[in-house]
Amino acid sequence: MAKVELKAKQNTEIEDRSSLKGTMASVLFLLLFIIVSWLGVYYLFVDRF
Repeated sequence: MAKVELKAKQNTEIEDRSSLKGTMASVLFLLLFIIVSWLGVYYLFVDRF
């Protein structure tokens, strides 16, 4: 049978030095676009009836 070896030292720490500011800005712009779209459709609906 094959011998299974386990490593005693496993590095499980993840170093994350990246900034998420761009992600936050993109999400906020997307949220703003969705809100403006919904408001536009709502006011169009209210205006017609």
